[in-house]
Amino acid sequence: MANSSDQQTMMFRVESEESNASAIISAVYEALKEKGYNPINQLVGYLLSGDPTYITSYNNARILIRKLDRDELLEELVRAYLKDK
Repeated sequence: MANSSDQQTMMFRVESEESNASAIISAVYEALKEKGYNPINQLVGYLLSGDPTYITSYNNARILIRKLDRDELLEELVRAYLKDK
């Protein structure tokens, strides 16, 4: 016989994913800026195309950005945009 707790759906949240995505976006932004690129244009190019060559390899920014799916990055950007609204 199953417990009543076996019948319930548990909710699982990982808060570190949000801060991890935020930290990655910030690090990539800084690396792009330091190399003289327009970080916004480069990030948009990456998000639209999925082509990692939009992101510099300086400071391992390309490796960092590829740790997250593009939908995770978009989710973090929308969350940050709407945070103060």
